[in-house]
Amino acid sequence: MLSVRGLKVSYGGVLAVSKVDLEVPPGRIVALVGGNGNGKSTTLRAVAGLNRADAGEIRFEDAVVQDLPAHERVGLGLSLVPEGRRLFPRLSVQRNLELGAYTRRDREEIAQTMDQVFAWFPILEQRRHQLAGTMSGGEQQMLAIGRGLMARPRLLMLDEPSWGIAPKFVTKVLDTLQHINAQGVAILLVEQNLHKALAIAHHGYVIQTGRIVMQGSGSELLASDDIKRAYLGL
Repeated sequence: MLSVRGLKVSYGGVLAVSKVDLEVPPGRIVALVGGNGNGKSTTLRAVAGLNRADAGEIRFEDAVVQDLPAHERVGLGLSLVPEGRRLFPRLSVQRNLELGAYTRRDREEIAQTMDQVFAWFPILEQRRHQLAGTMSGGEQQMLAIGRGLMARPRLLMLDEPSWGIAPKFVTKVLDTLQHINAQGVAILLVEQNLHKALAIAHHGYVIQTGRIVMQGSGSELLASDDIKRAYLGL
């Protein structure tokens, strides 16, 4: 579904991602993990169209997309839930969700998608008229994921979904991602919480200083002594 080959991205002449190759097959959860400052978010933003790729190819299904603007990638089925959630705090839960469907015109199907989001995250239906900025961090993260789903993506990308939320919400969010994936939505997950990310991932990539240094199934990476020493302190 998604193929990234030889991706390079720089900021102000400083290379942030020097060589990233990764794939997300249809219907799978793929985790991109590593420490702070190693290029995880930069890679995700390049796939979404928010960072310009200096070199390499980004292919989504049958389209080469690295030169397309971000909103056109959304229309193709790529949806990003950004780090820090980036909600509209002075708008209601429902309005935030509606804005997630801005590329769509099928009002009846948009309503059906919103009903599905409410089924995955019942708290959002209970708070549908509440201002997003007054919700807890975990509730806001659920709203951010719901907004991403309103575009009806075939590939949902999430940047640090456990950032700044209580452990009970982390578990709820990651469990729900598995339910979403079971409905056929592929997921590319960028996450510092390596153990939790790899526990739900079918495949994982480890990025270090802008390069992929290891890959394998989630269970293989969790069992790796190198991973345990470098990232889990074991």
